[in-house]
Amino acid sequence: MKDEKFVDIKNISMIYHTINGETKALDQLSFEVKKGEIVAIVGPSGCGKSTILSIIAGLLKPTSGMVTINGQKVEGTNKKVGYMFQSDHLFQWRSILANVLIGLEIQNKVNEKSINRVTKLLETYGLGDFQTHYPHQLSGGMRQRVALIRTLATEPDLLLLDEPFSALDYQSRLAVSDDIAKIINQEEKTAIMVTHDIAEAISMADRVIVLSNRPANVKSIYNIELTCNEGEEASPIKCREAPEFRHYFNKIWKELDIHVR
Repeated sequence: MKDEKFVDIKNISMIYHTINGETKALDQLSFEVKKGEIVAIVGPSGCGKSTILSIIAGLLKPTSGMVTINGQKVEGTNKKVGYMFQSDHLFQWRSILANVLIGLEIQNKVNEKSINRVTKLLETYGLGDFQTHYPHQLSGGMRQRVALIRTLATEPDLLLLDEPFSALDYQSRLAVSDDIAKIINQEEKTAIMVTHDIAEAISMADRVIVLSNRPANVKSIYNIELTCNEGEEASPIKCREAPEFRHYFNKIWKELDIHVR
């Protein structure tokens, strides 16, 4: 499954035009993502990581280059792409179930079958008893799980995650990264995740793409192969204990140019 190319980013450049002139955010950036793969993108702050996700989602049109998903050129917003942001963006006046159904409401796809499917997702991932609760009654980690299930509810082919754990404290980040990775793998989804956390990228992803400073292009790509407690189910927390983990961390850290222009 993970040998089949699913997302293809070819020679993407992005130039922003402002009153003060032009700013080049991306420069001839190319990479691909295989079906069923989790790919993490790391790079210096302000290098254009979130811009890449917006282009893949069809929210921004690149100055040049092309993106294809499952062989189809991205032209405008793609309903088969699910976008998970830094904040959970849950509506405080809606119950958890009602929040999860928002995307389906927008697409006019709320019916008995879709409600049953969403309810099953909530039950499978530990939120079945909280369907009638409201966001303020849940922990930050639980809210992020709700946000992911809301994204999955519309049955997207591709998940885009933009710093999905940045609003959480360290302990919650570890626990929720485990939860999110488990859900993505069990639902057999393809995912691209932007993060500034190298350890998070290594522990969750099949591959890590390292970007240069702005204008961003691909400096290197690491295939992550960790021995995560053989005989046990691999998880991001367990993978941080793998002997190869520090090797990847040190190599990626050295490649990052942390001095933003």
